[in-house]
Amino acid sequence: MTLSLSPAARNLLSAWLSHARALNGAAEATVEAYGRDVTGFLAFQSTHQGGALGLGPLQALNTRDMRSWMADQRAQGVGARSLARRLSAVKSFYRWWAERDGFDATAILATRAPKYQRRLPRPLAETSARDLLDTVEMQDARDWVSARDLAVVTLLYGCGLRISEALGLTTDVLPLGDVLRIRGKGGKEREVPVLPAARKAVARYVGLAPFPQEPGAPLFRGTRGGALNPRQIQKVVERARMQLGLPATATPHAMRHSFATHLLEAGGDLRAIQELLGHSSLSTTQAYTSVDTERLLEVYRAAHPKA
Repeated sequence: MTLSLSPAARNLLSAWLSHARALNGAAEATVEAYGRDVTGFLAFQSTHQGGALGLGPLQALNTRDMRSWMADQRAQGVGARSLARRLSAVKSFYRWWAERDGFDATAILATRAPKYQRRLPRPLAETSARDLLDTVEMQDARDWVSARDLAVVTLLYGCGLRISEALGLTTDVLPLGDVLRIRGKGGKEREVPVLPAARKAVARYVGLAPFPQEPGAPLFRGTRGGALNPRQIQKVVERARMQLGLPATATPHAMRHSFATHLLEAGGDLRAIQELLGHSSLSTTQAYTSVDTERLLEVYRAAHPKA
């Protein structure tokens, strides 16, 4: 679908993305996703309206225009979850624009997102998590590569890091201490404790890696020396879980989820786990941890001052 926008509309979209990048602290990947989602929306509307769209026609979009776009997305096979995300990006764009230029964007902002059932990642049993770590280490005959893969997955399970956070580490964190400062989503910083097993795994990898540990360089390297691609870790975990007969839900992200779940099951405080994971909302942490309602109520009763 060809995007037909006036120069003013193109400049507006660029300004919004710059705003998201600078003031909201959104990660570059998130900003790029915003750009794709809103560009796709504008591309549809340009075709739907039959010509290049300037600022006036974009401000005048109505409920019928929104329904037409959503129907087109569903006809293309876009799922409810993906459509909800795209609508959220469109609303964010229009909310910022309406506040900046003072026009009524109710037709866009009042559009209801399609309902979908949020899929929760499934944690591994503690024994399965340990088995996966052991098996990950055996996936490559090169000692330094197997040590690297084990170090990354150990950080996911032992520190609750996102894979992007683990692979975003640089040599400046060496040698690992008792605490690791992580810059997560939205540029938010948090401190996570580093278990001895994680320090040992990283130290072993560093000692075997064939690349110089230059200041500011990626900590985890690919075989050609560049920053390690997340897909490599995903493949290693996939091979390991197939060998162990674990379900397809046993992914690198499941190791982070298992970290949170096992802490909570062991009596960890929900608010503390929220901070360790870097969640801005406690409800996000609650969704992350697949424990029964009664266990959550016990945690709330213990933590709430009026309980």
